[in-house]
Amino acid sequence: MNQILLATQNSNKVRELTDLLADTAVQVLSFSDLPPVPEVVETGTTFEANARLKVQAAVKHFHLPTLADDSGLEVTYLHGRPGVYSARYAGNHDDAANNAKLLSELAGVAPAQRTAQFVTTLVFQDPATNKEIVTRGCLKGQIATVPQGDNGFGYDPLFYIPAANQTLAQMSPTEKNRLSHRGQALRKFVQQYRLLYQK
Repeated sequence: MNQILLATQNSNKVRELTDLLADTAVQVLSFSDLPPVPEVVETGTTFEANARLKVQAAVKHFHLPTLADDSGLEVTYLHGRPGVYSARYAGNHDDAANNAKLLSELAGVAPAQRTAQFVTTLVFQDPATNKEIVTRGCLKGQIATVPQGDNGFGYDPLFYIPAANQTLAQMSPTEKNRLSHRGQALRKFVQQYRLLYQK
C-alpha cells in the first residue's frame, strides 16, 4: 500500500485527504502516528516557501512521501497582510487577538474596500522518486465588521462570502470544504497525484 505523510497533527485535515483518496490504495499518515518531529520555524516569505520548509523537514526525518501546506489571509486594503503571518498576527495562534487586530486595522473602511482572499499552497515531495507536486487554492470574499458564526476557527467568523450571504463560520463543514481554499488545493493535488501514481 502506498503511504502519504500529511505534515500535521490536525485530524480534520487528515480526514479530508483520506476521504479524497478513499477509492485508492493510499494510507494517509500524520505526525500523530509517528515519533515526535522537531518543530519547523516558518521563515519563508511566501506560503509555498513555508510549505516547502515543512515538507523538506518531514522528508528528511521520516523518508516518506510527504504533503505539507501553508495557508493565510490576504487583505487588499492592508496590501496583502497578514499573509504568511496570519496565525501569529497579534500573537502566537491567538484567534481572538488576531481578529481584534484585523478589525482595528479596518475600522471605518467601507465594505467595498474590505476585499480579501484566503490562500492555501500545498507542496508534496516523494524522496524515492524525487517527484514534486505544488498546488494552490484561493477563496475570495470580504472582511465583515463583526464576527458571525460558531463553526469555524481563525478568521472564519470575519470572512464573508457575498454569494452565500454568510461567513465561513456560519457554514456547515461540508459547505465550507466544498468552497474552501484548502479544499480546492487538495482536490488539485489528488488529481495530479493520480496522474503520477495511478497508472
